[in-house]
Amino acid sequence: MVELRRDIDFEGPIVTGFTPNGYKIGDRRFDQGLLLSPEQALSWDAPVRDELNLTEIMAALHLSPAPEFLLFGSGTKMEQPPAAFRRAADAVKLGIEVMDSRAAARAWGVLRAEERWIIGAFMPLR
Repeated sequence: MVELRRDIDFEGPIVTGFTPNGYKIGDRRFDQGLLLSPEQALSWDAPVRDELNLTEIMAALHLSPAPEFLLFGSGTKMEQPPAAFRRAADAVKLGIEVMDSRAAARAWGVLRAEERWIIGAFMPLR
């Protein structure tokens, strides 16, 4: 019998489950939004979509060197962030990958397993 197994050993937070409105990382619950870097996970009181602020996200995560891109989880359905948010990302040469928040949480684990140096901003699941 052949067993296919992939053991992944890397550092940093990984989403391990979901709450009714948010996320689990190990035993920790994040019942609002979630900000992620390869080094940390932070609870995020995500603003309404029109008030998203890239500068605040970057300051909260203070990642060095700069991340490759931002994985943006837009909530229960895929919606692009506002144009001003995208322009702010373009101004600092930061790409944005957008998907619904559950898909973004799953993609986070895959991308981190590849040791991608990224950040995540996941809107609540409500």
